[in-house]
Amino acid sequence: MADVRSEDAAASFNPLRPKLMRVAYRMLGSMADAEDVVQEAFIRWMGADRNEVQEPEAFLRRTVTRLCLDQLKSARRRRETYVGPWLPDPVVEDEPDQDVTLPLMLALERLSPLERAAFLLHDVFGLGFDEVATTIQRDSAACRQLAARARTHIREARPRFAVEKQRGLELAEAFFVASRNGDMNALGAMLAADVSIHADSGGKRPAALTPIVGFDAVMKLHELLAAQFQKNGSKLVRVVFVNGLPGFVTLEADGELQTTALEIEDGKIAAIYVVRNPDKLKHLH
Repeated sequence: MADVRSEDAAASFNPLRPKLMRVAYRMLGSMADAEDVVQEAFIRWMGADRNEVQEPEAFLRRTVTRLCLDQLKSARRRRETYVGPWLPDPVVEDEPDQDVTLPLMLALERLSPLERAAFLLHDVFGLGFDEVATTIQRDSAACRQLAARARTHIREARPRFAVEKQRGLELAEAFFVASRNGDMNALGAMLAADVSIHADSGGKRPAALTPIVGFDAVMKLHELLAAQFQKNGSKLVRVVFVNGLPGFVTLEADGELQTTALEIEDGKIAAIYVVRNPDKLKHLH
């Protein structure tokens, strides 16, 4: 009987798993934590009286969101001791996801857990405020205020002009070529004056421990990196979208993968986000 109940629970849960993962990942910014939360939701689903649940998707979305709110408390403590800049785990896709780009996810980090939940559920996933209120256990008026405060905080993270898909991929590939072969003229022509680099290694691979800001500083770093690339190759694996931004996946000389995402404004690269922490790249192997 236990096997039958488990199979029955899985049959209704598995089709919803991708949607639940979207909610959990966007709440937490970590694929491993999102997977843990979704698995915990499945365990609770197996133990629930499913005959009494009229809308399984809504029930499970509430369960996942509440688990994420609990998880964010410990996640914030971990971020305080994280070595170097923290970036969300890279999600690699062939099509750009303009709903929640990497800059927006970083902006979400500055919100309270409830603001983050209200904004994502209403503005990104399209739920009405009554459903948001039921999910996060606040009244509708409070949820409207939470979402409004969130919008104010993250307005600047929304892209003003979304880069055209093919142009974005071409710029990403051109950046890879110029940065690896040391063509500083070509590289400099792509960068904005206030360009910045944010490298997440978690202290587990070499990387700058603070963001590098400004055209001159970024160019100087790439001159040093280009010399290293000439001695130790960097192999292009795929040109893709990384968390909604044009970018690429590479195999570096130490045998580890790396993702690079480019934030583009007015045709120039305004920010470069590099994930080197091997723990955040396991799901790409």
